[in-house]
Amino acid sequence: MKRFTNARLALFGLAISLSALASPASALTNPYAKGADPTLTSIQTDGPFAVSTQSVSGWFAGFGGGTVYSPNTPGKYAVVAVCPGFLAGQSTVRDISRRLATHGFVVVTIDTNSIFDYPPSRANQLIAALNKVTSLTTGPVAGKMDTSRLAVAGWSMGGGGTMLATGMTPGLKAGVAFAPWAQSNNVGNSAVPVSYLGGTADTVAPVPDHAQKFYNAMPATTKKMLGVIQGADHNFPQTADQPASYTEIAWMKRFVDNDVRYSQFLNGDWRYASFASNGPF
Repeated sequence: MKRFTNARLALFGLAISLSALASPASALTNPYAKGADPTLTSIQTDGPFAVSTQSVSGWFAGFGGGTVYSPNTPGKYAVVAVCPGFLAGQSTVRDISRRLATHGFVVVTIDTNSIFDYPPSRANQLIAALNKVTSLTTGPVAGKMDTSRLAVAGWSMGGGGTMLATGMTPGLKAGVAFAPWAQSNNVGNSAVPVSYLGGTADTVAPVPDHAQKFYNAMPATTKKMLGVIQGADHNFPQTADQPASYTEIAWMKRFVDNDVRYSQFLNGDWRYASFASNGPF
């Protein structure tokens, strides 16, 4: 049997202590941090959590119904509601939302009451969906929701609805607006961190007329970023294999899970034609 002298034991203990110090503080002390240290590769693909799906009715709940994606692993997870755009259904935001769920979130993609609903209505429906889903007591999601950590995301008019929802619901932890379109904003006093993501080829919601204006309207003291993807048109959020997807994962991890290990991915990269933020985060 191998024996350790007192000196060796002391060195061994020091090595363990140094190893612990080398680990990110968030992973050691943050109860919401999950999984191994992330890499750019790991957030560009499905995460470590297998997920189940279940339908949720919006009948008398204030929205058009939806699909809940929840991790199979026992535990408590933040809840994110995701809204599609004008004339679109929840299938258009399915892939990007399911991927977010695989990184450790309960995610509900919603249908709106009408495909013609404008951003103010979509904002209300996002909040209604959060209220409905967090009250579920059956199905795979039962018992897995941390109702103190809620967030919203959306595309096009759903992105505009996301912005409006963060402006009227200060208890939200974060929002991500993909190619947002809206006729007005209410974020002049908002304290909810919001990431705006657009594309250089978007002619439906051109960045200067929408995402850039919304970003500028937010207080300088509120965490915010604007990433403009080179060559992306208005439909970029319909696939999970693009930089807005892994930026969303990093944004939600940083501000909903309070996991600073993901801050490194919120500085922009070569895929963005332009990038602005009031980070570092």
